[in-house]
Amino acid sequence: MNTVVVSSKFQVVIPKEVRERSGLLAGTAVEVISFGSRIELVPIRPMAAMKGIFLGIDTTIERDRDRL
Repeated sequence: MNTVVVSSKFQVVIPKEVRERSGLLAGTAVEVISFGSRIELVPIRPMAAMKGIFLGIDTTIERDRDRL
């Protein structure tokens, strides 16, 4: 588990291991989400990075014969 300390300016340093695992680079925008006492940082990825994310997904839908 990684532990960080909030500075007097309310800043934190994201540990190197976490940055590398998440693919965070300097200047990456993140969304801050609060769930009660928990805080999550979610990287905002450009839509171009999502291209092909569902490649090969099965989109067939079984329908009732009377619903065609």
